Amino acid sequence: MNKFTHINATSIEEAVLLLQRYRGRANLIAGGTDLLGKLKDEVMPAYPEAIINLKSIPGLDFIHYENEMLKIGALTRLADIAAEPIIQSQYSALAQAASRTASPHLREMGTLGGNLCQDIRCWYYRSPNNRFPCLRKSAGRCYALTGDDRYHSIFGGSVEEGCIAVHPSDTAPALIALNAQIKTSRRIIRAQNFFQVDECRTTILEDDEIVTEIHVPKPHGKSAFEKFALRKAIDFPIVNGAAAIEVQDGLVKTARICLNAVYVIPYKATLAEQALVGQPLNISSAQAAADATVSNALPRHRNQFMVEFTRALVKRLVLACQ
Repeated sequence: MNKFTHINATSIEEAVLLLQRYRGRANLIAGGTDLLGKLKDEVMPAYPEAIINLKSIPGLDFIHYENEMLKIGALTRLADIAAEPIIQSQYSALAQAASRTASPHLREMGTLGGNLCQDIRCWYYRSPNNRFPCLRKSAGRCYALTGDDRYHSIFGGSVEEGCIAVHPSDTAPALIALNAQIKTSRRIIRAQNFFQVDECRTTILEDDEIVTEIHVPKPHGKSAFEKFALRKAIDFPIVNGAAAIEVQDGLVKTARICLNAVYVIPYKATLAEQALVGQPLNISSAQAAADATVSNALPRHRNQFMVEFTRALVKRLVLACQ
């Protein structure tokens, strides 16, 4: 690991000023479960001059419920979210997602804000010592397009269709399905609008903008999270997803379904949602939603299996909301 300056910020305002002072040459750290690995492996396009510690800022680790709104501090640990009774009972998808992220040890360190802002998964991008200077590092090409694309996007690419790396967060699809909002140091953003793909960037956050809270309205109906990974104990998803479905008078009134690890950002399954609304919630409608989800899939040479995994996962998600 190279040398860098470590700064303990004492407030959000000070952290913002530090980011402005370093002008893109500093990184934030909270749990550090993603950043430290990238620093050790030297996979970042430019090594940061400074690391700004957010854990030294008081008041960013909390879970509150008031006026039918769940508010979670950005530095709240995933383990605490998974164990919170009100989240388990009313926000099942979020509790399940937090409980399925990484390992118990990492959930004791990893934060909700960090899980949302984590970097992409691509073995070319993450190859140590920047062995593959890819498009996401301001270089010229995507190596997965002509290389090993087993765990890459099945719904197309971005950065002018030149990157097919996927977003791996477990909590992101749950928060999007639950129609959450993300509060930052300068604005409030709907969770489904929070993510974007660009060179060296996975969110719409500005260089001096910091996530401070996540707001989740009281859900109507049931919600659920599902994840398929090669290993159950600890692994990134091959595909994961969450659904929040409200049934009224025996028919689906509203449906929100979001998948992840199958596209460059969390993938809102709008075709599945449309297939469900107005239908009874049963095996037949669940299958129709699953088929609709993958009807526009664009699998690559080595990841056609992900289409069937995605189809099966969506069906399980829908039935879990019965």
